[in-house]
Amino acid sequence: MLKLLNVSKRRNRFLLDDISVELQGGYIMGLIGENGAGKTTLLELIAGLLSADKGRILVEGLSLAEEEAAVKQEIGVVFHGDMFDIHDTLLRNVRRYGRFYQNYEEGIWQKYAALFGLDGKKRYGRLSKGEKLKFALAFALSHQPKLLLLDEPAANFDKDFRQIFGKVLREYVAGGENTVILSTHLTSDLDMLADYLLFIKGGRQLLYGDIESIREGFRMAAGEEYKLKLMKDRIIHMESGAFGARALVRNTGRPFDAALKVWEPSMEELMYFMEKGEG
Repeated sequence: MLKLLNVSKRRNRFLLDDISVELQGGYIMGLIGENGAGKTTLLELIAGLLSADKGRILVEGLSLAEEEAAVKQEIGVVFHGDMFDIHDTLLRNVRRYGRFYQNYEEGIWQKYAALFGLDGKKRYGRLSKGEKLKFALAFALSHQPKLLLLDEPAANFDKDFRQIFGKVLREYVAGGENTVILSTHLTSDLDMLADYLLFIKGGRQLLYGDIESIREGFRMAAGEEYKLKLMKDRIIHMESGAFGARALVRNTGRPFDAALKVWEPSMEELMYFMEKGEG
């Protein structure tokens, strides 16, 4: 469904370098990394808002560089910033911009507007930040894209709406044809929603794969520091404290010292220790 083949982009002094991903329909991919890692740049490249310096981006087998108009019909975006007319109502906005999409259906927008608690008569400029993101999501879903790109929307949603948000995304991919890329800092989103994970650090691809395989490839280990240091070739990052040490280590299949406490890392632990350790 989506292929990124050795995609690179330089923006001033920042380089997003050699990103390669292949993701089939029916899945949600979590895109993670600290601020400045390149997440938004990558989403803007896939959306066609930026042009790659190297590599290829394909959606539904179509090259973004060669068939941009057709590819953009298949993409919905929820990005930060005012992407709609602040002086117009929500309904006038969706009617104005919806006509650019072949598969736009106002009835779909009305359904999600009702679910999200949006008033079509309200002016866009009077919405809160969270409401603007809800509106962008409702609009994106209304033109029935195959690929939905979400740039950290959930941090602006309250707990109750995050449950609705998760249900909507799961329903969106349930048929096996649609795909979501969700950039997020919230590990709860990843635990609840993500099937795949792309981890970017400093513009480089650190990890990519299905979440269960990634988790299986690592373990957290805790105990006496000297025992952990015996695994130095497997350690990603180790931290010491008054009551011992803990580390994220590669799970190579070799046995662990029986004196160590060993467990599968949570998504929060994996993100934290990978950020501290690799590269």
